[in-house]
Amino acid sequence: MLRAFLKDGRLSTLPAQRKKRDVILHELAGLFEPGRRYPEREVNAVLGEVYGDVFTLRREMVGLGVLAREAGVYWRPALDDPPQ
Repeated sequence: MLRAFLKDGRLSTLPAQRKKRDVILHELAGLFEPGRRYPEREVNAVLGEVYGDVFTLRREMVGLGVLAREAGVYWRPALDDPPQ
């Protein structure tokens, strides 16, 4: 399913259907090391390599819980971390 939305290593569009979107967001979370802290600028750079609308990706990833955020710092929670 992921291949349907990737072209030349970039996400061509973010699916409107929630299930498909969640699969992609979970995949993109793999770009970040669990527990490592990332400044917003670095998160934007990583996500910008995949999709132009980094703001939507960040917001969706935090909302889904695959990224956590506090005071402009982001991290990928460990599996046993409680949701924010």
